[in-house]
Amino acid sequence: MRPRRLVAALLVVLTAALLGPLVAGCGIFGADPREVATAFLDAVARGDGAGAGRLTDDPLAATDLIRQVRDALKPQHVQLTLGEIRSGDHLAAASFSAVWDLGTGRQWRYPGSFDLIPAATTEGWSVRWSPAVLHPRLGAQQRLMLREVPADPAPVLDRAGTPLLTSQTVVTVALDRGKAPDLPGVAAQLATALGRFDPQLTQQSIIAGANAAPAGELSAVAVLRERDYQAVRDQIHELPGVSFPTQQRLLGPDRDFASQLVPGIRKVVAHQLEAAAGWRIVTVAALGNEVETLAAEQPRPVPTLTTTIDRAVQTAGEHAVDSVPNPAVIVAIQPSTGEILGVAQNRAADAQGALALTGRYPPGSTFKIVTAAAALQSKQVTSDSPVACPATTVVGERVIPNDHFFDLGMVPLHTAFARSCNTTFAQLAARLGASALTDAAHQMGIGMDYDIPGVTTVTGQVPPSESMVRRAENGFGQGRVLASPFGMALVASTVAGGGALPTPVLIRGMPTHMALGPVAPMSREVAEAVRTMMREAVTQGTAKALAGQGQLYGKTGTAEEARTAHGWFVGFRGDLAFATLVVGAGSSSPALDVSGRFLSALPPS
Repeated sequence: MRPRRLVAALLVVLTAALLGPLVAGCGIFGADPREVATAFLDAVARGDGAGAGRLTDDPLAATDLIRQVRDALKPQHVQLTLGEIRSGDHLAAASFSAVWDLGTGRQWRYPGSFDLIPAATTEGWSVRWSPAVLHPRLGAQQRLMLREVPADPAPVLDRAGTPLLTSQTVVTVALDRGKAPDLPGVAAQLATALGRFDPQLTQQSIIAGANAAPAGELSAVAVLRERDYQAVRDQIHELPGVSFPTQQRLLGPDRDFASQLVPGIRKVVAHQLEAAAGWRIVTVAALGNEVETLAAEQPRPVPTLTTTIDRAVQTAGEHAVDSVPNPAVIVAIQPSTGEILGVAQNRAADAQGALALTGRYPPGSTFKIVTAAAALQSKQVTSDSPVACPATTVVGERVIPNDHFFDLGMVPLHTAFARSCNTTFAQLAARLGASALTDAAHQMGIGMDYDIPGVTTVTGQVPPSESMVRRAENGFGQGRVLASPFGMALVASTVAGGGALPTPVLIRGMPTHMALGPVAPMSREVAEAVRTMMREAVTQGTAKALAGQGQLYGKTGTAEEARTAHGWFVGFRGDLAFATLVVGAGSSSPALDVSGRFLSALPPS
């Protein structure tokens, strides 16, 4: 055999060996073209590109394009329904209808058709392949692409109907370590320029971020508002390896405004825009230019988003915590509606996470609000019942002291509450049933699980206990009781609302769901008794520092944890309930100071 013929023969054998798995199935359905057409459409619909390709006369090209189309459109479901089959001895024609479910309500429908020819190597039929098999207007060397048509964002308003978040230009300061020959030097200059916006930004943190990014990818050093970028542009613009991509983002009136609420609201807006976005399916030539639009749907209008944020309350909270060196937070809720009026954290708190909404801390004596409610509901005492408030008391083997070992002797329960007698409330809790504190806490929001659109929250936990000692510790907010400032703001709201636990909400028109379902409210009589006690705590008790803040009701708390103690104040004035926490404060005094600044900035109720 001549060399050329030998080479050709070997190529035929080799090609057959390589393509055998792809073409072997062409004739497996015998002489009926309907079976082949049905199998082909079924394979395309379920995303089996190789399986569909084996049923064509060009398996490699068909498999490649089918996979590309599936990758580009990412359908959730495809329905391809075979229609009429017209067949002769050497040619058959099949029609079909297509429905591509592209998610978020997007459906692409069209009719199509293709020819079938006798299989080249076996009995039976093969689909005559061309790109038009997938869509009649898809040409050679073309691909399909799905293009988003963005919806225009609607305004995000505060509770008064004024714009809260607006679309603004932001500049990302991005660093490519591979293009920065002197990475430490570049990082040092970036830290010097950008440190004014974020004190946590250091040369070391910038280097660590750059090294953590995959090779060839950028690390985001900082995201700046346009005006902040312009203030430092001359210092950083020419640094090697640094680039400055821009984008639009919804921003509050200043950089730190509602730092724990704005990101969640942005996510809600993003979901709205995604759901309302329009789309186009286009054919694209080999060089990437669009050829033709095959289907399109215009974006839908996006409804205005109205939040419950009160700008005055939010601003007052931020100013109240900003000057505190320790992590400090305030959560404010409207008792009559459950609307979240404001959540303020200082930068020290922001550095540790969403402390106001999900941080869990022992609530200390602020939990005596719950213990008092549980004791009153048990009918063991009334607010006027005489109770012992010794310097120390013993429950089991646990010695429980009052702060600085003060001793009041026998006093009415309301006085023991106002003066914050640990010994009194330990004994009250010890005599309650295993789940009494748990049940009362649920009535006031602690331990409830809320799904609130726009914000993630944790209220805390009050586990039931058969141990008398554990119940005693829980009774004055130590033991295994944990609460977030958000949870304690709900406690204050419940008392302010006459015993009805309000359902918290951040975005109007987007309801909140509770995992545990509704709980039976405490009686108005119990809530009124606790309310009176909280008033006495301000006028004659541990919160006397706030006696000049109008008709204020509240309770202080100092909560020991590990080697530190946190300071709390929980209270309400008019239709405003709030919880203040200063982490590691050592006493409740800093929380009282923060609460005083907060209330002083707001009109008296």
